[in-house]
Amino acid sequence: MELTLETVALFALKLAYEIDGGSPILRDDLVMSEYEREVFGLLVRQGDIDAIQSKVSECAGLALVALGGTDKPLGRELQRLAAEVSQAQTLEKLNAPLLTLKDYLKDIQ
Repeated sequence: MELTLETVALFALKLAYEIDGGSPILRDDLVMSEYEREVFGLLVRQGDIDAIQSKVSECAGLALVALGGTDKPLGRELQRLAAEVSQAQTLEKLNAPLLTLKDYLKDIQ
């Protein structure tokens, strides 16, 4: 799950911060420091679903702004998928919406 969480953050931050012709954002960039696999791994081991959802929400919010907000179809879909992640009650129930969000972010890159 840690890799999926890191990938969601990476794709969201790419949407928010990458510019055409600029350097791509990579997993070891400073912007990813709060969203590294080790950080998510610690939260998963602690079972801290609230902190995990908060970090995913932060990233999704940045990507949502980059997409033009909820006035745009891509933004509305991103908001819907992020809401599904935030509604998960357990780590087990978080996995499916998280994978869907990851796939969506990957597709709209």
